[in-house]
Amino acid sequence: MTSRTPPCHRRPRSRAAAPSPPADRHIAPLDGLRGLAVLGVLFFHAGHFSGGFLGVDLFFVLSGFLITGLLLREAQAHNGRIDLLGFWGRRARRLLPALAVMIAGTLPLLWAFGPLPLLRHALDDTPWVLANLTNWHFIADQVGYWQAGDTRVFGHLWSIAVEEQFYLLWPLVIGLAARGRHGGRCVAAVAVTGAALSLIVMIALTNPADTTRVYEGTDTRAFSLLLGALMATAPASRLINRLGERAAGWAALILTCGISTYWITVDGQSSPSLFHGGLFLHAVAAALLIACLARAPHTPLGQILGTPGLRWFGLISYSLYLWHWPVYLILSEERLGMAGWARTALIIGVSIAAAAVSKALVEDPIRFRAPWAKGRAGACALLVTFIALVALWALIPEPRTGLGTVDVTRLASGAPTQPGACPPGGAL
Repeated sequence: MTSRTPPCHRRPRSRAAAPSPPADRHIAPLDGLRGLAVLGVLFFHAGHFSGGFLGVDLFFVLSGFLITGLLLREAQAHNGRIDLLGFWGRRARRLLPALAVMIAGTLPLLWAFGPLPLLRHALDDTPWVLANLTNWHFIADQVGYWQAGDTRVFGHLWSIAVEEQFYLLWPLVIGLAARGRHGGRCVAAVAVTGAALSLIVMIALTNPADTTRVYEGTDTRAFSLLLGALMATAPASRLINRLGERAAGWAALILTCGISTYWITVDGQSSPSLFHGGLFLHAVAAALLIACLARAPHTPLGQILGTPGLRWFGLISYSLYLWHWPVYLILSEERLGMAGWARTALIIGVSIAAAAVSKALVEDPIRFRAPWAKGRAGACALLVTFIALVALWALIPEPRTGLGTVDVTRLASGAPTQPGACPPGGAL
């Protein structure tokens, strides 16, 4: 009898031996995965990689996984309670300063140097950008994602709007579902149910002639965020943790090969299967890949994704995403007098430089080293910034001279106005 360990003693020991939740540690390969996602988007928009738009989907899954992990850890530490104002304040410090600087820099540049159609549309879109409703604005105005993206300098911000709407609503859901003994299971059930409903809505609303509604809708893209969120819950974590590190590493490698193949073979609007389950299956594979990398970050694949170069691109991915599309449109083929890979190298280089400056001078100082950006002072700073952006928008005169040299018939038909232009894809 004395040699047996009572059950009450075994349970705490098994819990202590369980791996830490993903939110408890920094997972270097996920930075590299984010870097690959943003590079895919950059080359897609430059007209060199037809499947690179799927980097947006990967961003969504990553966001759902990381944010849900943080929220669940907070709920577990405080008996199911989440500091919503604190969470939203951290998200605001992370996302809004760089976004505000990009808007404040892009509008004067367009006024001084940009084609009139770009300025006209930018002024039309700015209020919706500030309201985090860009995606619904484009849907309501029937701005075709695949056809008219090269006329909207803020067209890429539809995905930022989707994420910010998710950040607003999902903490409320977790705050209700995570309470009680079975909070993790409840959150997992909500994520699974929500993802399934989102897929059903996408299939039901898909219009083969124009998939903008289902591609940019928050409801129809929610499954990517929710599948990522599912992988951060306790039930999913327990299943993944049953894999040994070696098995998780092999699973991650197989998933990476499958995802890479899909990125190479898919072709946007020309692949109708995307909107009848293709995007959903891609999100499932991405969610499993992220969970396996979190389980086994030190495998060969994890070490490759954790290399300094890829991680650096991942760390600047948000600012790089914000700046690249305005740079692409302002530095058009006509303005530069060059095309092909020469122009691609230049516009990507300018985008990277702008992102690095934004990261060093705007994002990091405000996020990590600015006491005034927190609490009431931070709220006041946010309000002042919003007022300043509204004033800038109001002061820039709207063009009154028509559409310049743009072929109006091509705009009306939804045809691209610039050779080789690709529609904006989405976010960090």
